[in-house]
This record gives sequence, structure tokens and C-alpha cells, in this order.
Amino acid sequence: MRFYNREKELELLLEVHKRSASSAQMTFVVGRRRIGKTRLLVSAYKDIKAVYFFIAKKNEALLCAEFSEEIRQQLQIPIFGEIKSFEAIFELLMQEAKRQAMTVIIDEFQEFISVNPSVYSSMQKSWDANKEESKINLVLCGSVYSIMYRIFESAKEPLFGRATQRMHVKAFDIETVKGILKDHAPRHTAEDLLAFYMVTGGVAKYVELLVQQNAHSKAAILECIFAENSLFLDEGRNVLIEEFGKEYGNYFSILSLIASGKTSRVEMESILEMDLGGFLNRLENEYNLVKKIRPILSKPGSRTVKYKISDNFLSFWFRFIYKYRSAVEAGNLEYLLKIVHRDYTTYSGKVLEDYFIEKIKAEKRFNLLGTYWEKRNTNEIDIVAVNDLEKKVLFAEVKRQKKNISISVLKEKSKTLQQRFKGYEFSFAALSLEDM
Repeated sequence: MRFYNREKELELLLEVHKRSASSAQMTFVVGRRRIGKTRLLVSAYKDIKAVYFFIAKKNEALLCAEFSEEIRQQLQIPIFGEIKSFEAIFELLMQEAKRQAMTVIIDEFQEFISVNPSVYSSMQKSWDANKEESKINLVLCGSVYSIMYRIFESAKEPLFGRATQRMHVKAFDIETVKGILKDHAPRHTAEDLLAFYMVTGGVAKYVELLVQQNAHSKAAILECIFAENSLFLDEGRNVLIEEFGKEYGNYFSILSLIASGKTSRVEMESILEMDLGGFLNRLENEYNLVKKIRPILSKPGSRTVKYKISDNFLSFWFRFIYKYRSAVEAGNLEYLLKIVHRDYTTYSGKVLEDYFIEKIKAEKRFNLLGTYWEKRNTNEIDIVAVNDLEKKVLFAEVKRQKKNISISVLKEKSKTLQQRFKGYEFSFAALSLEDM
């Protein structure tokens, strides 16, 4: 699959590279696994002399033997004898960067915690001692979100305050997802687009896997996901198990409940019979996996809160694969497909709401965008978008079929909220598959 839509990221990486010719630059790049970080970095520096290190979970001396060979081959720097510590490797690069500008990429940087956690302190010492004279473009990339942010943004960590640039690589936006599907399946339907968006969420690797298998239609996409030996079946576990460590069971249970529609803390705590405050806080603020949803205009401290998984694929995985993992282990994938087809209309309808929220957000016409509901989930409005500058409010109802939307009902549901926008102009929209 060709390289898509990372123009802003490429531009920033090349700008940082230019800056490194006069002063040392340290960029940390973070993003969930499979998002396309490595391919982005390789593409950015394909025409630039650079050395690439991948931190695997192995003995430090073995890693250094690999790195020494990379330095000889890619940077033409002679290394005599064996170097068995990364501290020595990094010091060598910082010294050599005083004589020649260079780009150094270290991928899965957080894995030094397993290899040798003292590496971070030794890097900090060498960086502080040499950065004024070294012309190095140091790019440190990692996929365990919580650990990477702790390494660089916790005041207790050695590398705190050393990074000169940060980059969070995110999923493809809606227009890119639409463009990719159009390139490979020009005659796709709105139903196909919704399934493609629902399953991939714009994550580059999942998009690539479906494209490689010519899975462009709703039917083909679901068959690909639930095929025997499908890479998708274990993907949620593979992506998250390292993030959560030994407490993964509790986190998986919470995410499974949210994906199944148990979105309030009270509901989840009554089912799991435990206090979930700390777990939910970490899922939101450390792992960046869930977000709080409050009715639009509610106070920040309002207890009217729903939780939502912010990653489309993981939401789908917890709803249909993890929840029925016994069927997966029994190899009864046909059973899973029947479950998906049974619940597809309801589940995909919620994803369609997210699609239009992201679509409206990308248009940048509104300064406030969200959903609305009152006590006991009454008067629910799928989308409320506000432009305070132009004094305009859009109320939108989202359903798979436009014929199931009543604008008169939407107007009635919005009356209470309208009173809080005195002097504003109101518009009402019915959004469905045909508007994708």
C-alpha cells in the first residue's frame, strides 16, 4: 500500500532535522502499536544519512553488537573491538556528531526498561554534557503510551525536560480513510465505508491488512476479521497486554463492559463489585484509551458521565472478540459471525454517530461539539454543534436510515437546550448512511 497522508508529520520531522545542523535535537514520537510510526520515520529520512536501532527484549551486549554493525554500515564510522553497553554506543554517537551531522532513530525506546533501565540516566548525562556541540537529530520512538510519556514528562525521570520536540502519531482522519477505500474499491457503498471505518478506525496496519486481502466490502471485511488464523483475533491482547502488565484482567473487564454499552461507572462497579475510580482514571489519563463524555454545556465536575473507548478497533475487539473469547478458543468463528450480524445494526449505528462527529469536527465550523442528554437518558440528541462567533447551533440526529429520523421530534427534544442559546440561529439535520 502506498504511503498516505502524513504530510504535516513529514514536514515537522524534516524541519527538526534542519535545526539539528546547528543544535542538538531530541524528538520523542509516540503512538499506539500499528499506527505507522516506523514507516513514517523511514519515509521521512529515506534520503538522509541515518542509523536505525530497534530495541528488542534481548541481552544488552547482543543489541550493542547489532548497533555497532549498523553504525559501521550506515554512518561509515569505524568501530574497533566490541562495545557491550548502550552507554558507550550513545557516547560514541554524541562525540561523532560533533564532527558530522547525523540522524539517529531508536525504535521501541521504552523497551530499555526491560533491557537495562539505567540507560536513561546514562543518556541524560551524555546528552547534557555534549548537546551544545553535537549536531545530532535524535528521534526516540515508542508504542507503550503510558511508559513513553512517563519517560519524558515525569519530573522524576532522567530525560524529563530534555526533548526539544514531541509528536503523537494518530490514526488516519476520515477523509484519508475514504480516499484509501476509494483508491482500492471505487464502487464501494456507504455500508462498506462504515464497516471499514468501524473496524480499522484509521489505524494504518489494519487498513493495510484489509487492502492486501482485498477486503473492501462489509461482508469481506467481517470474513477477514473472523477467518481462521486471522491476525485480528489476538490483536487487542497483543496491543494492550504490555501496557497493563499484571493487572490486565481488571482493565480488560472494564473495557469489555464499556464496549458492551455499560458506560457509567455505577453500572460497571455494580457488575464487577469493586471500586473502579483509579482504573478509569488511568485508562483515561495514562493509557489514553477511554474518554469521558458529558452532555454539552454541563459543568466539568458534573457526575453525569459516560465512558467511551476512543479506539474503534479496540472497541470492536472487546465487543465481539474478547467478550466471546471462549468461542474463539473453541475455533467456532461462525458463531462469532452470527453474533456480529445479529448486533451489527445497533453497534454500527453508534459508530456512525462517531463518524459524523469526527466529520463535523474536521470541517472546523464550530467551537463546541458534543452530544446531549438529560436525566435518565431522556431527550438524547446525537450531535450538538455550536458556533459562538456566528451565534449558530446545529442539532443533528444520526441513524442508519434517513427515513427513521423525524426532524419535528428532534426540534421538540432540543427545546430545553435552545433556551440556553438565546439569540442564536438554530438548524436541524438528519444524518444517515447516505450522507457519509
